[in-house]
Order: sequence, then structure tokens, then C-alpha cells
Amino acid sequence: MTDYTIAAVDEALALLLLVGQSPGLGVTELAARSGNTKARTFRLLFTLEQRNFVVRRDPGPCYFLDVQALYIGVAAQEQIELVRKARQHLLALGKSCNENVQLRVRDGMECVCVDHWQSLHPVKSKSGAGSRRRLHAGASCKLLLAFAPQEIRHTLLGADLPRYTGSTITQRSRLTQELNRIRTEGYAISDGEITEGISAIAAPVLNTDGEVIAALSLSGPAQRIQPLQQAYVELVVQFAARITEDIKTP
Repeated sequence: MTDYTIAAVDEALALLLLVGQSPGLGVTELAARSGNTKARTFRLLFTLEQRNFVVRRDPGPCYFLDVQALYIGVAAQEQIELVRKARQHLLALGKSCNENVQLRVRDGMECVCVDHWQSLHPVKSKSGAGSRRRLHAGASCKLLLAFAPQEIRHTLLGADLPRYTGSTITQRSRLTQELNRIRTEGYAISDGEITEGISAIAAPVLNTDGEVIAALSLSGPAQRIQPLQQAYVELVVQFAARITEDIKTP
């Protein structure tokens, strides 16, 4: 098959994603992470800066996303059917419990947040659109892994799994048991697997073919989530089902 990829465009887009995922890095670090030379990385960043996709800030200088990237993100939320149909339910869930709510999808061996609602509590877990995580840890990630194609599960379970906290599941046998439980019960729970003291609950969103395409999750400090865990499980499952119903409705 003919490859029509334009190398410079591919490199610039990869660099833009890197700035979005890791804001505040300088040219040297961005060059190392992108695999480009420092000179080429600077030229690519300069081009993106001229188009207002990134902006330099001192001291450093360091790079952050600029207004054009925001425009693309907002436009994407309006145009991507999943996000558009999930938005009202995501906001309603967040307001009903005042805890962080996220909508995550699988991208290869990672899951990425495509929309979120931030709790109004002064003490809350961190969340943000565009954030990425490996599939083995956290409620949303485990749920997406549980319902991923068998080859995805086989590849990830055969790889080294990073440990984020003492509660992160890194043993293949334990993770396999957890994935089986998630498929049976239809939801996932995480207690401190990504961040100590943070609990999360996730439920699946399905497409018209009955395939899991996203995970709706609720998260917050364990002292607030755990006493209401069963009620929150029912709530998240209910709102995920509402999103599924809207997706199935033309």
C-alpha cells in the first residue's frame, strides 16, 4: 500500500500531542521525547507557534498549548458523536454527586480522557481532557482492558506493568482475575491504584453493535467515595446506560 504520509506534518502533530500531554517542557526535553534533534524540534515548535497552536512562556522557555489548540479541542467535542451525546449525562452525573467525572476511550495500550467534569470540592482528584494512562491501572482503564479484543489483553498482560502505588495490580494472575470480575459484574472499582487515597468507579458505554467504546467514571477522595460506593456504582452504571441509549438512538 502506498504511504502518503508527509513526514514533517506527522512529526509536528506528534510534537503537538506531546505538548498537550506534558505541558511546560522545554526544547531539550521535547526533542528527547519525540526522537528529533533539538534543532528540528525548535523549527517544528516555531511553526506551531506561528499558527498559535503552542506558546512559549518564561522561564525556560517552556511550551504550552495555545488558543488554536483550544479551538480544535472545542470543535472536536462538538463534532465527535460520542462526546456530543455523552456531554449532558456527564454533566448531570457530576452535578448530582459533586465528584470528578470522566469519559475515557481506549487508544492502543492506553486510555485517554475525551471529556470531564471537575468537582467543586476544595479537595478533589485531578482530571483533565487529554490525559493518558496505561490500561492496567484505574477503574476506567481496567474496564476498557476487560472488554478490549483478546490480542490487546494478551499483549498487555505479557508486558511489564508499571506500579503507581502499593495498590496497583502488577501481577498477571491477579489482573486476569480482576478483568474476569469486571466482565461478570459490568463495572470496575479502583482504590488508590493510580493515586494514594483516590477511589474511582467506572461503567461501560456501548455502541449500536453492543461493543464497549468508552468508560464513564466517577472519582474522588476515598473518604468521600467509599462510604457511598454501592450507591455510586448504581449511579455510574445508570448514567452510562443513558449514554448508551442516546448513542443507539439515531
